[in-house]
Parts: sequence; structure tokens; C-alpha cells
Amino acid sequence: MSPTIVCIVEGRGEVSAVPLLIRRIAQEVGHYDLKVPSPIRCPKSKIVRQQETIHYHELERAIKFAALKLPSPEQGAVLILLDADDDCPARIGPKIVEIAHNVRSDIFIKVVIAKHEYESWFVAAIESLKGHREIREDAIGHSSPEDISDPKGYLSEQMAIGRMYSEILDQPALTDIFDFRQAEEKCDSFKKFRKDIKDIFHHLFDIREV
Repeated sequence: MSPTIVCIVEGRGEVSAVPLLIRRIAQEVGHYDLKVPSPIRCPKSKIVRQQETIHYHELERAIKFAALKLPSPEQGAVLILLDADDDCPARIGPKIVEIAHNVRSDIFIKVVIAKHEYESWFVAAIESLKGHREIREDAIGHSSPEDISDPKGYLSEQMAIGRMYSEILDQPALTDIFDFRQAEEKCDSFKKFRKDIKDIFHHLFDIREV
């Protein structure tokens, strides 16, 4: 059976985009024998409640469902990717990690909280996206993409007149082409995402360099 990464995500766009992103990173290092099934969608509002409290049973349900898709603990891993929105990643991330390990300590699980949203990574790499999906050639970058409270709205402003960013259509397409180095330079959450994926590869493929 192929090594498998099962993802838990919150948005409809991530359902298509995150497997693409993981496969891009895998292809960089020549790992083509990797299975990334359609992610489990679990809206963040069901997991993270008011005052940054975590709904244990909803997260438990999602993790146990993800575990059922793995060929075995040794040949699989679970990635949980959520948007921080207005919450603090440094507070909610460790809480989710602790619960995840309590639920299935036998499974390799990584948790990434994108600040503020997944689309912040696109804003960071806007130079590599000009001319694609109607993003203007004169699109303006941002020195601190993770400080933008509405990166989806920011992307819409960088598109042709009358064009609005579509999570369902644009997120997978932009995921397929945005520059990783540009995103890493300005987004700590993307740097963590890429590192965590590499850690998963170490677990699945027992490699020394990625």
C-alpha cells in the first residue's frame, strides 16, 4: 500500500487545494508513490469555539475518521490545517496538538494554523501569480501578508476590475503555481507547513534530506 497523508481542512477550496500542495512538495523530492485522498472537511467553527476553546468531541470525531483512511499508523499520517482568522495560532495550535495526540497517540499527526488565512500565502507570493487567474501585472505585494485580516479581499483588489477571488475556483489553481520561497520569506505559517510536510515525509519514507 502507498504511504498516505489524510488531511483535515475547513474550507471547500482547501479540499481541492491542499492535496495539490502536498503533491507539489512531494514531487520536489521525487516522491511520487504518495496517496493523498480527498480531505475531511470540518469547519473551524465546529472545532474552535469562543475564547479559543477547542471542542474536544468534534476534533476527536474528525481524527478518528481520518485514521480510518490510513493503511496503517506506520504507513500514514494526518495533517490538520485550519485558518487562524482572528484567533492566535500560538494559543490554539498547541491545544489542538495536545488533543490530537490524546485521541490517537499511535498516529503521526501535524497541525498547522495559517495566519490569518491560507490566502495569506498567495499574497506573500503575489509576484509569482501576476498574469494568472486575472491577477493584474501591476498587483501590489504586502510586506506583512499575515497581518492582513482579509487576504481574500486583498487578492480581489489585485484582480481585474469586476473580478472577485473565488475560493473554490482560484485556490486550487493558485496553489498549483505560487512560489514557495516567496511565501516562506513572509509567512511563518507557510514555513511551518512546509517543514511539517517534510517531517511527515521523514516518517513515511525514512529519508534524511528533503
